[in-house]
Amino acid sequence: MSGTGRLLGELGVRTRRIVYGDMLPAAVAAELALTARVDRAHVVMLVERGLISSDAARQLLTCVQELAADRFRVLASRPAPRGVYLMYEQYLIEHLGPHVGGVLHTGRSRNDLNATITALRFRDWTLAFSEQAARLEAVLLSRARAHQAVPMPIHTHFQAAMPVTYGYYLLGVAVAVAREVAAIQAAAAALDVCPLGAAAVAGTDLPIDPARTAELLGFSATTTHALDALASRDVPLRMLASAASLVITLSRFAMDLQLWSSAEFGFVYFPDRLVGGSSAMPQKRNAFLLEHVKAKAGIALGAWTAAASTMKSAPFTNSIEVGTEAVAEVRRGLHAVDEAVQLCQVLTSGAVPVADRMRERAEKGFTAAISIANRLVQHGMPFRAAHHMVGEAVREAVEAGATSLAGFGPPGWLDEIGLADLDIAALVAAHRHGGGPGAFTLPYGHAVAEWVRQRDWHLGRRQSIAQAEMALVDAVRGLCRRDTPPASRGEDR
Repeated sequence: MSGTGRLLGELGVRTRRIVYGDMLPAAVAAELALTARVDRAHVVMLVERGLISSDAARQLLTCVQELAADRFRVLASRPAPRGVYLMYEQYLIEHLGPHVGGVLHTGRSRNDLNATITALRFRDWTLAFSEQAARLEAVLLSRARAHQAVPMPIHTHFQAAMPVTYGYYLLGVAVAVAREVAAIQAAAAALDVCPLGAAAVAGTDLPIDPARTAELLGFSATTTHALDALASRDVPLRMLASAASLVITLSRFAMDLQLWSSAEFGFVYFPDRLVGGSSAMPQKRNAFLLEHVKAKAGIALGAWTAAASTMKSAPFTNSIEVGTEAVAEVRRGLHAVDEAVQLCQVLTSGAVPVADRMRERAEKGFTAAISIANRLVQHGMPFRAAHHMVGEAVREAVEAGATSLAGFGPPGWLDEIGLADLDIAALVAAHRHGGGPGAFTLPYGHAVAEWVRQRDWHLGRRQSIAQAEMALVDAVRGLCRRDTPPASRGEDR
């Protein structure tokens, strides 16, 4: 029974390698671990519905459990001319006989099996990623709080613009990161619909119970449209789009840190463990990890483009372009995003702000100019006139080679408006309207609340999946007891 009945020939070795890849033991074990998880739930459902005997279910479950416990080592060296799943099923048939091994695939297809495994794989990725993203947010928030009083200039168009604090900057990055992580979690919510039961493309006339398998696999719902379940991979694509948006934000963060860590800026210092040297130039301290973060954005964007282009114009049905090739690109892109998040954890925690240098550049970069103009406005001067007056004073100071406005502009004007000393920290604190750094506490509280919400989402999903896994373990254990008849489940599910 090694053929399909209709087909007797098989792919050559080279073609097999192109289509299925190099079937290394680790890759076989990873793929079949998810297959076995689905198989256990499917077998429980089949015996409960009376579609296979309890004895066949017991033998199948025992064999699958033994294979999984040994990490499928016995299958690693077997030829797989039609893919890993059919090789695995053929082993069950050879080991248990056609009347037992041959009933595993009752009421399903490789199509809905693959769609379900894809959903499980991306669900597992989302949970693991959410944990890493929460760690990054926690690092950003803790460093933001620690450095909320370290003044620095913020730049626009690569020119010093206004005084803020390093903590305020990090809080802004944390807020943006949290929004992108929320978008990924929102996109991933649609993974909670189980495709199993859609069969080859249009469901089945066998009285299966898709809700039962969905329940045992930790899904909250089952598909209501078989064709959509098998044709669509929009959810992973949307997840990657959101993840690519996140890594774009991280690449911008990395760009700032790389610029600020240069000797010319000297705003940020990285410890030796986070920099690299040069094979030729002894003086170099290269913050090369930041370049990896920036590159990951390109990989994620390229993967989204490749996946979307591969899906484009594919027929709306089960399709290799969509379900296999495009999904592989999505996985590649998500892997890059995950790596960028983990790199940013250590870079954010390791970056040390050089407070004296930051303050110096905020003071000498004329970042107080807009505060002076606004103080003139508060003393009754129209803003455009105040803007012009301060601009003239800055020009005079620059032409004189000075880095302070004292002695420039109208005589005594800074004293008249109470800014003779131009204390940078006080100016930063005064910017408390419109989301400025002087109102740090409110956005920080909101950011922490969002971090808690995302953490609770992650913990809640893990808990519900763990409960489903325990229910599956109990169901399998019950069926594997020889003296336990299968539970009868009604037709009304």
